[in-house]
Amino acid sequence: MSPPDLVATDLDGTLIRSDGTVSERTRRALRRVREQGATVVFVTGRPIRSMAEVVEQTSVSGIAVCANGALVWDLDAGRALNHRVLDPAAALRIALAIREIVPDAAFAVESGLRFGREAHFRTMWPDPHELVADLAGLLAELPPTKLLVRRGGRSLADVYEMVVAFAGTDAVVTRSTDNLIEIGGAGVSKAVALAEVAASHGVAAANVVAFGDMLNDLPMLAWAGHSVAVANAHPEVLAAADEITAANDDDGVALVLERLFPAVPDAAASA
Repeated sequence: MSPPDLVATDLDGTLIRSDGTVSERTRRALRRVREQGATVVFVTGRPIRSMAEVVEQTSVSGIAVCANGALVWDLDAGRALNHRVLDPAAALRIALAIREIVPDAAFAVESGLRFGREAHFRTMWPDPHELVADLAGLLAELPPTKLLVRRGGRSLADVYEMVVAFAGTDAVVTRSTDNLIEIGGAGVSKAVALAEVAASHGVAAANVVAFGDMLNDLPMLAWAGHSVAVANAHPEVLAAADEITAANDDDGVALVLERLFPAVPDAAASA
């Protein structure tokens, strides 16, 4: 295929290695994409408050689609381009239904740059300015970009489909690991947000390559003209992708980008 106009990549488990770092090879590949005039978009379940370290590691900024598509953020200007919130009443209804079947469930709320959690919710990205309160207090104070559900460190896979049923048409339920359920507003997905970003850049889906590894990446991979799964991806993602590359720990994204964006020969050296 010819070089795409837009490269969309998930972060954790896809671009970022298991030790939380981004390799120098991947940084070079991303810079080459930008140097050759294409757009790089990070498309992640992460909140915007955890994106500064990614920009620092990759040396690439621009647009980030965060919170599974609920928040589109201009990394250069430091402002939201689009923000879709979950209706607080729907969030509370769904949470109470979850607590009926998972009495020890713990909840947290991502709200743009702010974060709140119940006291027994364990977070990946501690926030010194977090709000700690009961769920009703969190939802009253923080318009929910995303509602998060944990059950200690134990899997929630056995109740996932029930949570989807509880949400109905009021919310979208996703997961990137078995021990965390993420609930966003109705119609929110990585695919919807990425399509809007691409349209704002005048790019059609056919000219987009997307990389992912988990179930929350499936809508984005289905929308993009060319979809790539890393070798460590969930089996459903491996089955859905157009191409399978090496694992995140083996520079899988960089391998594909190096092929799609070959190095341009130095004019002086070839003269």
